[in-house]
Amino acid sequence: MDVSLANKPLDPAQLPDDASVLKSLIAQLLEALASKTRQIDQLTHRLQQLLRARFGQSSEKIDSAQMLLFAQQILAQAQAPSAVPAEAPVPAPRQGHGRKKLPRNLPRKTVTIDVPPEDRKCKGCGKEMTKIGQETSEQIEYVPASVYVIETVRPKYACKHCPDGTVVTADKPRQPIEKGLPGPGILAHVAVSKFCDHIPLNRQSGMFRRQGLDLPPSTLGGWMGSAAKLAQPMVDLMIQRVLTSEIIHTDDTPVPVLDKNLDSTRLGRLWTYRGDDLNPFTVYDYTPSRARDGPAEFLGDYQGYLQADAYGGYDGIYLGSAGKIIEVLCWAHARRKFFDAQDSDTARAMVAMAYIRLLYKVEREAKELFEKQADGPDARSLSAIRLELRQRDSLPVLEEFETWMRQQTSGVAADGSPLPVGPVLPKSPLGTAINYCLGNWKALVRYAQDGKLDIDNNASERDLRPIATGRRNYTFFGSDNGGHTAAVLYSLIASAKRHGLDPFVYLRDVLARISDHPSNKLHELLPDHWKLAHAAPAPEQV
Repeated sequence: MDVSLANKPLDPAQLPDDASVLKSLIAQLLEALASKTRQIDQLTHRLQQLLRARFGQSSEKIDSAQMLLFAQQILAQAQAPSAVPAEAPVPAPRQGHGRKKLPRNLPRKTVTIDVPPEDRKCKGCGKEMTKIGQETSEQIEYVPASVYVIETVRPKYACKHCPDGTVVTADKPRQPIEKGLPGPGILAHVAVSKFCDHIPLNRQSGMFRRQGLDLPPSTLGGWMGSAAKLAQPMVDLMIQRVLTSEIIHTDDTPVPVLDKNLDSTRLGRLWTYRGDDLNPFTVYDYTPSRARDGPAEFLGDYQGYLQADAYGGYDGIYLGSAGKIIEVLCWAHARRKFFDAQDSDTARAMVAMAYIRLLYKVEREAKELFEKQADGPDARSLSAIRLELRQRDSLPVLEEFETWMRQQTSGVAADGSPLPVGPVLPKSPLGTAINYCLGNWKALVRYAQDGKLDIDNNASERDLRPIATGRRNYTFFGSDNGGHTAAVLYSLIASAKRHGLDPFVYLRDVLARISDHPSNKLHELLPDHWKLAHAAPAPEQV
């Protein structure tokens, strides 16, 4: 059982009267109890491991001296008659999970293993047997990736009859890196391996070395810088599209950066900006610090909703926009503050999370209703359904939650009587969570006024997960230029994945074509246009 819950039981005098809030509170308590139980089990297991490592034997064998303590019980069991009943029930055959069929788009190599000719004669009559069918089985095999050299040969032609000796040669095709060794395929492979699969350049260098190719990490890093410079106009175009969105989700995460003027790394920042459904691109921006100048410069003259956390640097952006940028906050951030306050004030923190749980219940119901009627004759958009349910169900919960929080800060109940537990201390964890909500209440409830808005900013947090995973592997950026390179390549890969594209196939094609692609048709290489151009043709109707 939760120790804090045992020491601070729920006071019936401060429980809400609403039955739906009480049900949500009970569900919240059950979740907390299950979470604490799992935590106790994990800690108990870790404690046993530590005690075994500190005081026990390193071997997993049972001590023979300990076995002597149980000798009498073991002998008694060995001499006792079998307790198995005469007719033990036969267990039902175990149902297998089945095996998924292998994708048909994978290349296949057929190997036929036929019966030798001498064995095709019937042993009974000696006549030749007839083929009546075949058995087919499948097995997955793997061929390591190959590196090869493209040797481009351009014959020269000269006229033997002209005195000036005119010589002609075919034009050499443009390369991703002029006079460079890498082709578009290897550039795409290195970029996807690092910025999608989180394999640092030094490990990739070792992998190439096993294939007989000496490519130092510094060389691979230079290639990535050149690839990012080549693709920068495409990312700039995606940024322009994102800034035309009605809603932008944004968040940031720290990244260690080497600084030649310091003995250790310093923290730079990668910011993600996620466009809406009409501008479905996810772009990143690198800044050497978390100063407000970064997002302010990126957003520029943007007009629309900006959904983010309550980072103080955004306040000046909202004020400076004169109402053109509208703040929308995240209920996931708010809930996290109440979750962290459980240890100091369990009862009231649980009540707060119960209210927030009701808000998310409305979101789930809207999504389920949308999916249920998506193909029906009266289908409505998700935004229309969400707006209707939020106005009907979420607004009353929000109003009641706000009233409850104000009662906790004042220490006075709705009937004017003092709360038995007294007011929440302003600087306590729960007081901090309540003050965060009340101080940003307009931005928190704004989502309920527009069905196109999300209740939280989790989409941006998901966009930052690859960076959090990657920095654990490659540890740091080598410079600010490395940060800008990462922002460009992360943007291309994240936007390709958002459209369901294979980032390697997409990058390889883009890097092969972008050098010769007309600048006024650069939009053709963006993931949404590229996907339409490479979509498989629809099968003909018979």
